[in-house]
Amino acid sequence: MSHSVQMPALGESVTEGTVTRWLKAVGEEVAVDEPLLEVSTDKVDTEIPSPYAGVLEKIIVGEDETAEVGAELGVIGDGSGSLGNGDGGGTAAAPEPAPEPEAVPAPQASAPAEAPSTDTDAPAEKPTAGTGGSTGSGTSVTLPEMGESVTEGTVTRWLKAVGDQVAVDEPLVEVSTDKVDTEIPSPVAGTLLEISVGEDETIQVGGQLAVIGDASAAPAAAPAPEPAPEPAKPAAPPPAPAHSAPPSPPTPPTPAAPPAPAAAPAAPAPAPAVQAIPPAKVPEGTYVTPVIRKLAADSGVDLSTVKGTGVGGRIRREDVAAAAEAAKAAAAAPAAPAAASAPSAPAAGGAPTPDAAATALIGTTVKLPRIRQSIAKNMKFGLDTAAQLTTVTEVDVTRVAQLRARAKSGFAAREGVNLSFLPFFVKAAIEALKAYPVINSSLSEDVKEITYHSNVNLGVAVDTPRGLIVPIIQGADDLNIGGLARKIADLAKRTRDNKIGPDELSGGTFTITNTGSVGALFDTPIFVPPQSAILGTGAIVKRPMVITDADGNDVIAIRSMAYLAMSYDHRNIDGADASRFLAAVKKRIEGGEFEGEVGL
Repeated sequence: MSHSVQMPALGESVTEGTVTRWLKAVGEEVAVDEPLLEVSTDKVDTEIPSPYAGVLEKIIVGEDETAEVGAELGVIGDGSGSLGNGDGGGTAAAPEPAPEPEAVPAPQASAPAEAPSTDTDAPAEKPTAGTGGSTGSGTSVTLPEMGESVTEGTVTRWLKAVGDQVAVDEPLVEVSTDKVDTEIPSPVAGTLLEISVGEDETIQVGGQLAVIGDASAAPAAAPAPEPAPEPAKPAAPPPAPAHSAPPSPPTPPTPAAPPAPAAAPAAPAPAPAVQAIPPAKVPEGTYVTPVIRKLAADSGVDLSTVKGTGVGGRIRREDVAAAAEAAKAAAAAPAAPAAASAPSAPAAGGAPTPDAAATALIGTTVKLPRIRQSIAKNMKFGLDTAAQLTTVTEVDVTRVAQLRARAKSGFAAREGVNLSFLPFFVKAAIEALKAYPVINSSLSEDVKEITYHSNVNLGVAVDTPRGLIVPIIQGADDLNIGGLARKIADLAKRTRDNKIGPDELSGGTFTITNTGSVGALFDTPIFVPPQSAILGTGAIVKRPMVITDADGNDVIAIRSMAYLAMSYDHRNIDGADASRFLAAVKKRIEGGEFEGEVGL
């Protein structure tokens, strides 16, 4: 019996998702809840687990294709079904139809939407996934759609040479467009029989890039790499197998060159196209983007020694940077005894040293990642839609700091997470939202309504290497400081590890961003409607302040101080409302009466 795997709900207002990578191939077994594929939306990149156990019989939606919520993505059964019919990965070895050697490809695939995280896989059977029809000599690899309004691409580098073996999903060729530079993975396994488009040559979307098939078919396909009119001559003679067998093992040569002297002038053209591959050794089966390859090469990092921490073991920029730093540390270790007597003062106040990741970016132009596009769109929407302004107040955090110092060791042992200042601010803000519900409201200008939310669904801004992401704590007003601390730590970790689900990124009613975590005193944060406000907590610093002592006298004392900055929608929130809300938060924090919340 077969079961349909459908696109799940991906969060509020999300109606579709783009398949970025299938984690299982047709014919592979999959367990219940085992990650099956990766899907990207304008809000999140996430893994979709398998709802059933069995064998993946069919892939309906290929990589880089978009599907509506509820649409069928694939079929899982007991393996008795027809494997691969209609999917992008299951017909890699189906060369039976279409005897014509030049079948016309008709790809309709959706293109990679985000260069850094695109494609590790191009489905193998449908033209929509980057393959033309199978011919008698192999399977045609076509250029998939590369994004909206992109009609052509330029081959920048072939990663395989004619005669090389290639696995399914293994990077085959690098292609550049006016919007993105990306790698095209092989849709089928076999031998690269023909390179149809040389390096620095341009090809239309749907055009044939190469032919992959059985090595025994190599002679028939050998002449195709030559763009000159001569290829027809070497293709005719039957003795070609004897001559083209020797050239196929080496990487650079064009198999057609030995049999026909006339083809010699044309042979050099494709040769460069298959030669410029050597930059860095990559572990077999590991997908590495061109940007990461360049970064590794510039940093002198051997990618075969790097363990990827991304989804599916993918090597990320941070992994290369860490490897480069580790190599520097190892190189500096022998010199440590000699340097021990040297003064260490410059390290504290010297100029910042850019890491490998920063160095690799200098002087380059890169494709704007999908998540950065989403952030840009949301920030612009927020400013264009709402009348945003910011009110700032100063808070004495000394009592909370003292309380935290007494409670943090026991709190960590009991709750399993460290006690930071943020849960105190969150708790105080939630309590103030109940007293001033207009701050926790949404304005619907089109229907002239204000909705005062019954619960506080709190957004917590998380700084990640990919950009700022705001997961939501649903029902945050039901949690104490311990529950808030655990939830914040859990969401932050899963967000940074790209394990957050789409439903955890929508439905927020109020947001807090801790800009003080990186030393900022305050800023003017931007909220995104339908929310009406966002609270920014600044860095906590010790300053001399004038306070009143127990006898009522003004004295100067060292106090732990912080700024709270709240941006809000002036269409439904007045400045006085904002000031009263901030005053309530200030009073709660300065009172410091959280002993029961932290177990004291």
